[in-house]
Amino acid sequence: MTDDRAKRRADRARRAPRAATGAAKPRRRTPKLSRARSRGVVAATTGLLGLSSTKRAAVLAVVVCALALTVAVPLRNYVTQRQELAAVTEQQQELTTEVDELTRQRDRLSDPAEIAAQARSRLGYVMPGEVPYVVQFPTDPNAGRGRGADPGAPWFRVLWREVAEGPQ
Repeated sequence: MTDDRAKRRADRARRAPRAATGAAKPRRRTPKLSRARSRGVVAATTGLLGLSSTKRAAVLAVVVCALALTVAVPLRNYVTQRQELAAVTEQQQELTTEVDELTRQRDRLSDPAEIAAQARSRLGYVMPGEVPYVVQFPTDPNAGRGRGADPGAPWFRVLWREVAEGPQ
């Protein structure tokens, strides 16, 4: 068996002579011809890593998809965080304006004259020794007739008319 190997090596050495410089020249690979049923003679296309161009394209597509998925998740997180940051910044500005308004209101209400004025107008307080007067304006006697209500009609008819026609 070692004889056969030695013979094959010698045949190969005779077929591919080496250059005089001592460095081996890279051999150019010629496509192998094969017979196909319907197409005749076709060159076998095996290229890089022994894969056909279709398989290389499929591998390239898988690699591109893997890279896209690898980049997609961090990119989505980045965009989401930027949106949240913009929303928080806007909310912070709104709160700052609200704090400024409340500070102005606190400063205004720290004045005793303002407190007394608010107590008089909103709560009806008076100073000791003052006499409060409440003015009530008279009601318009024609106000009930302006709606088209009959003064002699029973209350439930007036109510039904307001429900059916709406308030006037």
